[in-house]
Amino acid sequence: MGTNRKKGAADIAALIRRDISNGTLQPHDRLASERVLAETYNVARGTIREALNRLAEENLVEIRRGSGTYVVQPQTVQIPPSIEHASPLELMDARFALEPHICRLAVMNGRRKDFDRLELLCDKMDSVGEGGAGFSEADTDFHRTLVQCTRNSLLIWIIDQITSVRSQDEWTRMRHLTLGMGIIAQYNTQHRQILDALRNREPERAANIMKEHLETARLSLTRAADT
Repeated sequence: MGTNRKKGAADIAALIRRDISNGTLQPHDRLASERVLAETYNVARGTIREALNRLAEENLVEIRRGSGTYVVQPQTVQIPPSIEHASPLELMDARFALEPHICRLAVMNGRRKDFDRLELLCDKMDSVGEGGAGFSEADTDFHRTLVQCTRNSLLIWIIDQITSVRSQDEWTRMRHLTLGMGIIAQYNTQHRQILDALRNREPERAANIMKEHLETARLSLTRAADT
């Protein structure tokens, strides 16, 4: 069931990112067209376009209108070993250390437009159908937007490093094992509660709900690891 889940933009970006990292795609190589990539990965062209935009934001590729998409990241730049070999549970430990306090800072420094962006992402996560396609990328964007509310560039950089673990093979495997519709519904409820606490400027309530949210995710990962 979980292994048949349709790939989302985050999954496609991770596959292309890995090809760049291991040298399958070299600097200045031109990627296949959106149509060919969509056929190769059996996804919609819009999913490919979103994945390429993500890689462009990471400065891994350059999208040249009317010409194509080209690899720009030097081959010598490697994923740090601490990220490459991090387990999903190590990711959760790092998030436990940071994200509750990030919620407090988001209450203090977040703006209405930030909270509106979080609301749109909640709507997107609520709209996923059977199989949960599209949930993971919206979930990642929710937590990335949350740290951006802090206006703390160092925290934003740290969370970006932690979030990159999600592109690793083991995280992708565990995500497919754990993301059933029941757990997605629970995550969505918690996301809404966090957003409500942010809008009401309740830092400790936001932090406590985030702890509950991360504990839910940790328990889900632990159960999947035991199967």
